[in-house]
Amino acid sequence: MNRDLPGSIFSINNPGQFREAALQIFNFQAEKNSVYRDYISFLGRNALEIKAICSIPFLPVELFRTNRIITGDKPAETVFESSSTTGNVPTRHYISDPGLYETSFLRSFRIFVGEPSDYLIAALLPSYLERSTSSLVYMMDRLIRETGDPGSGFYRNETGKLLRMLAGARKGNRKLLLLGVSFALLDLAEEFSPDLSGITVMETGGMKGRRKEITRQELHMILKERFNVPAIRSEYGMTELLSQAYSESDGVFHAPPWMKVLIRDPQDPLSCTDEPGITGGINIIDLANYYSCSFLATGDLGRLHEDGGFEVIGRFDDSEIRGCNLMAE
Repeated sequence: MNRDLPGSIFSINNPGQFREAALQIFNFQAEKNSVYRDYISFLGRNALEIKAICSIPFLPVELFRTNRIITGDKPAETVFESSSTTGNVPTRHYISDPGLYETSFLRSFRIFVGEPSDYLIAALLPSYLERSTSSLVYMMDRLIRETGDPGSGFYRNETGKLLRMLAGARKGNRKLLLLGVSFALLDLAEEFSPDLSGITVMETGGMKGRRKEITRQELHMILKERFNVPAIRSEYGMTELLSQAYSESDGVFHAPPWMKVLIRDPQDPLSCTDEPGITGGINIIDLANYYSCSFLATGDLGRLHEDGGFEVIGRFDDSEIRGCNLMAE
C-alpha cells in the first residue's frame, strides 16, 4: 500500500495513476471493510485475483441504508444522512476523515467552477437545511465561508431578501452563483421569473416529493427561459460519495481526476464498461471514499460520452435493480 494514500489521490493526472491507486485502495478495502469483504465473498470472488478496474465488484449503494460501511479502525467523526420518505431508512455515510471530504469538494469546485473567493454564493436548499446531517449543506457552508462575502449564505423562505441581494450584487464586479435544489429553483422561476442574466445558476437535482418529477432537459428549458440565462449548470453528488461531478450545460457531467464513472448492463449487475454510447446503470469509483467504500453501484441510469463526460438519464425502479439485495437472499 502506498503510504501516501489517501492524500496522493488528489495528485492523480493520468489513467495509469488512477488505475494504480484504485487497485491499491480496492485491496485495502477488500481486507479492512467487513461489509465489502463479505459482499465480495458472497459473489464468489477472490480479491487477490482482481487486477483490472472493471473486475472490481461494485457495492450497491442501497447497502448504506442497512449497514455501517467503514474501512479500517479509524472511528467515524461524523455521519452524513440522506433525506428519506416516510417509512424508508435513510442512507448513512460514516465519515472517518472530514478533511478528505473538504479537500475533495474544494478541489472539484476550483476545477469546474472557480476559486470560491471570487464568488458570492447564494444557496436555495430548503429541504436540506432541515437536516443537520446533510453532506450538501456541509459542503455549501464551507464554500459560502470561503467566499468571504456577507451576501453569501443560505436563503430559506427569504425570497424577497434573496432577489434584492442579487439585484444589488449584479451592479458590482463579483461573480454570482445561485445554487439550489430543483424544486426550489422551479418555485422561484414560476412565482417571480426574476431576470438573473449574468448570474451562474446551478441545480443540484431532486424534487424531494415536492413537485412532479421532470427530465433535466425540461427543467433547464424552464429555468433558462424564466431566469433569462443562456445555460443552467448542474452538480452531481450523493450522500454515499465524497466527490462531485459538474456540468457546464446540457446535463453532461465531468468528474475530477480521482473519480471515474463506468456503466453496467441493467440485466447483469456485475458487468462493467467504459465504452461511450452505452446506456446502463452508473457505477462510480470515488477514491475520496478511502475510509468507506470507493466502488459503488448507484441506482442512476446513464450514458458515457466520447469526451469522457457522462449524462444521468434517470433512475431505476426498485424492481429493476438486480443484485442490490444479494446479501439478504
